[in-house]
Amino acid sequence: MMDESIKQVKDKGKGKSSEEAAGNDLTAVEPNANNQENLREFNNGNEHVTAAEIPSPKANHMKKISVLPLVFLIFYEVSGGPFGIEDTVRAAGPLLALLGFLVFPVLWSIPEALITAEMGTMFPENSGYVVWVSSALGPYWGFQQGWMKWLSGVIDNALYPVLFLDYLKSGIPALGGGLPRVLATWGLTIVLTYMNYRGLTIVGFFAVFLGVFALIPFVVMGFIAIPKLKPKRWSVINKNDVDWNLYLNTLFWNLNYWDSISTLGGEVENPKKTLPKALFCAMILVVLGYLFPLLIGTGAVPLDRELWTDRYFSDIAMIIGGAWLRWWLQAAAAMSNMGSFVAEMSSDSFQLLGMAERGMLPEFFGKRSRHGTPTVGILFSACGVILLSWLRVHPLRSSCIIVMFQTFNISKHNHINQLCIIMCL
Repeated sequence: MMDESIKQVKDKGKGKSSEEAAGNDLTAVEPNANNQENLREFNNGNEHVTAAEIPSPKANHMKKISVLPLVFLIFYEVSGGPFGIEDTVRAAGPLLALLGFLVFPVLWSIPEALITAEMGTMFPENSGYVVWVSSALGPYWGFQQGWMKWLSGVIDNALYPVLFLDYLKSGIPALGGGLPRVLATWGLTIVLTYMNYRGLTIVGFFAVFLGVFALIPFVVMGFIAIPKLKPKRWSVINKNDVDWNLYLNTLFWNLNYWDSISTLGGEVENPKKTLPKALFCAMILVVLGYLFPLLIGTGAVPLDRELWTDRYFSDIAMIIGGAWLRWWLQAAAAMSNMGSFVAEMSSDSFQLLGMAERGMLPEFFGKRSRHGTPTVGILFSACGVILLSWLRVHPLRSSCIIVMFQTFNISKHNHINQLCIIMCL
């Protein structure tokens, strides 16, 4: 009898404990479900929306990119090869040029890549640095970051078709100007834009092919140059004759933009492992891709700093290997511009998609094609490239003034009521 009474008391206690536990659970959940104020933060007295309050991006079930394509997409976002680093030798001589590409990555590139790896794995989505800024400073500054970076990317991308044609015009003089150049610029832009439309996987492996094609000529040139190398040429320095502005600007330009890959975070397979690994491999590839050609060029050819300007590596190839190596290197330089174009357009267009998924742009920017690509974002970026390319080659470009007036109003739902007005007078 006593045992039965004890059992009843225990059963009641268990029932009461279960009810209390359930009540505690409801109490813990209810404020988050009904009180959105818990999702708000205050920064210097100004209320802003946190990343948790913005709608989460939709899951993408399309095939995602793996480590190797991602490495070469980063390579083309940051570098694209050693084409254009010749100015470091002209500005500061061989020793400082070599030291610059060893020291500057430690001071700037590695920290930027580490930040990208940390934040990219924390926010593995296509808005990238936009959501980083939004989480810290609010959607106003997040949108500012996204708008300015997108505009910067489109301006950069407008240069690549022009640079590609500059390499071809020596063999095809008609591409030097006029209507043929305009049509060639637009045609190249349309072809590369269509490649971006067909899928990021295609773009990734195209970048792998172009990257290998761009770097192999320097490997071949290195083997041929071994008998001609004189290591003492690497130590030449004149501290009283250094153009620091040109030197530092060239280093910064060629070792920057590691964060650009963050706008593809939602398209990466297993980003917590893939993104840091790809950034690490790309860092090694970029630095070696600069140092190896510099060691060859400064060690195998007598120094004349005035000759070290854009495309001087093709002249070095002519001296070391002959005309065939020069043509190969020029073709690699031209094709490298195509790699930079497709990588930049992917980053720009997926950024617009990510911003739309976060509610910062109209919903139609978030529409995907059947290939999983942001159709509107690609078209929007391509139109900007074509417009700027036309202004670049049009004979009356000096009388064209582009007035970009950005007016916008972010409502409580983070929609942009007004984006920008572009006027050409």
